[in-house]
Amino acid sequence: MKKVTLFLIAQLIVVQLFAQTAILQSALPEKVGMSATRLKQIDKHLQNYIDKQWVAGAVGIVARNGKIVYHNSLGYSNIANKTPMKKDDIFHIMSMTKPVVSLAIMMLYEENRLMLDEPVSNYIPEFKNLQVLDSTVAKDSSFVATPTRKPLTIRHLLSHTSGIGYGFIYPTVRAIYAKAGIPDGASALRGSKVKMSEKMKILATMPLMHQPGERWTYGLSTDMLGYLVEIISGQSLADFVEQRILKPLTMNDTHFGLPKEKENRLTSVYYENEKGALGQYRKEDADFLIEGGRTYFSGGSGLVSTAMDYLKFAQMLLNGGELNGTRLVSRKTVEIMTANQIGGLFINATGDKFGLGFSVPEASGYKGVGAANSYGWGGAFTTNFWFDKKEGIAAVLMTQIAPTSHGDVVDKFKIAVYQALND
Repeated sequence: MKKVTLFLIAQLIVVQLFAQTAILQSALPEKVGMSATRLKQIDKHLQNYIDKQWVAGAVGIVARNGKIVYHNSLGYSNIANKTPMKKDDIFHIMSMTKPVVSLAIMMLYEENRLMLDEPVSNYIPEFKNLQVLDSTVAKDSSFVATPTRKPLTIRHLLSHTSGIGYGFIYPTVRAIYAKAGIPDGASALRGSKVKMSEKMKILATMPLMHQPGERWTYGLSTDMLGYLVEIISGQSLADFVEQRILKPLTMNDTHFGLPKEKENRLTSVYYENEKGALGQYRKEDADFLIEGGRTYFSGGSGLVSTAMDYLKFAQMLLNGGELNGTRLVSRKTVEIMTANQIGGLFINATGDKFGLGFSVPEASGYKGVGAANSYGWGGAFTTNFWFDKKEGIAAVLMTQIAPTSHGDVVDKFKIAVYQALND
C-alpha cells in the first residue's frame, strides 16, 4: 500500500512538472477550441499589407490556454537586401517597454518598498516643489506656472495621470523639454552616452501639463518610474529588469541595449513617405538602442524584443503573475494592474481605460476591436500585445513602421485571431 501511495505521488509530481513545462508549447488549434483553417486568415491579412507595401514584414504569435496555435513570419526584415523576416527577429518595441517597467514597480510594491499613493518626492526630492504650466513664452521657451494643489504619486505615474507629457506629442511642453535637454525617451538618444538619472532629475523640475490625476496624458511617466526602480532597488533599471523579470521568464532576446552579436537579427525600421510608399530610416536614426540603450535605460521605450519573448510576458500576466512554475507577482497584484485606475477619464475614442502600465477595457458599452475583456498596449513602430482573461488568449504582433496611415494592421490582426475561435 505504501509503495502504491509513493508511486501515485511520484506520478502526480511528473504530471505537474509536465504541465508546467508544457506551457507555451505548440498545439493543434482544435485542441484548445480554435480553427486551424480560420487561423490562416492571419497570414492572408498580413500578406495583404506586405503586398501593398504598407509594412515590410511581420511576426505574429497567438496562444490559447497556454498553447501556441499560431506563430509565423512574413515579408522582409530588410527590403533592400531581400532579407526574409524570421520568427526570432528582434524589434524595437518602444512603448511595450512600459508594461515591463510597470511590473518592476509592482514587484517593489509587493515587497513593501513603496506605496502606490505616496508622493514621488519621498524618493526623488526634485519633485517637492511641483508646478503646473499656465503659459509659455515662444521667443525663449520660458513659462509661467502655479504650484500644484496635491502631491504627485507613484500611482499617477503608473496610470499616466501625472501631467508629464511627451514633447513630440504635446507642443505645450515640446520647447520646454528641448530647452532643458530632456529626451523623449530612447528615440532621442541615437548613440548618446547620457544617463537616465541626469535627465529625470531635470524633468522633475519641469512644470506639469495639468494637476496630478485630472487628465490622462501620455508621456515620460514610465521613464520616471524606471529611475524610481533604480533609486529603490539600488540597481540599474537594466539589471533589475533582467534579473527579476527577463531571466525568470526566459526572455533571452529582450534587452536594454542590443548585444553586438545579435545586431544582425534587428529588423529595419520603415516609415510611410509622402507618396504612401515605404521608406527606410537611416541606420543611425533607427538603431539608436544599440548604443544609446546601454546608458540611458528608458523605462518608457528602451527595450528590444522578439514576438516569442513578449508572448511569455503576456502569458504571465494572463496567468495572474506566473509562468511555467515561476511566479513574479501575485494574482492580486495583477488584478490591481488590470483594474481601471483613471476613473471617468478615457484614453481614446473607443472608451478604453488605463490600469497600471497598459490599457484596460471599459466594461459597459465597449466599442473597441476584438473583445471587451482584453488588456494590452502597443509601441510606436506598430508593435502590439494583448491578453484576454475570458478567452484565455495571449497574442503579439511585431512590425516596424512609423509613421503610417495603416496602423489598423493591429486591429485587423485582432479580428483575425478572434474569428478563429471555434468552441
